[in-house]
Amino acid sequence: MSRIRIDAVLVQAVIAGALSFAHLHDLAEAAGQDGWKAWAYPVSVDLLLVAAWRRMRTTADNRAAWVWFIIALAASLGANVATAGLLDLDNVPAWLRILVAGWPALAFLGGTLLVHSPTAAPTETAPV
Repeated sequence: MSRIRIDAVLVQAVIAGALSFAHLHDLAEAAGQDGWKAWAYPVSVDLLLVAAWRRMRTTADNRAAWVWFIIALAASLGANVATAGLLDLDNVPAWLRILVAGWPALAFLGGTLLVHSPTAAPTETAPV
């Protein structure tokens, strides 16, 4: 088991994660999701990223994991860019409200497929 070592890279990663989390929340809130729902969006995006990353690292055939990783990364990156002042958060366009409203179903599908897709069967070894 490896130990977590506090260093500059870990601190940077925590800060970047917190900022990305906040941007996802802000975008969800601006798109009409309020209260706990706005906070659930960044959790669903980040957990899908983690599930896909784990699957990519533990499964030989990881094409599906790459697809879901790219989808979640696009959602995260999109929120970060959208909240950089390029989008009027007081007047979110309908297409973005639709994307935000549809995200839970997409994330549920991705997470379910990543968790319940078959992995490569372990190879049997002959008895010694």
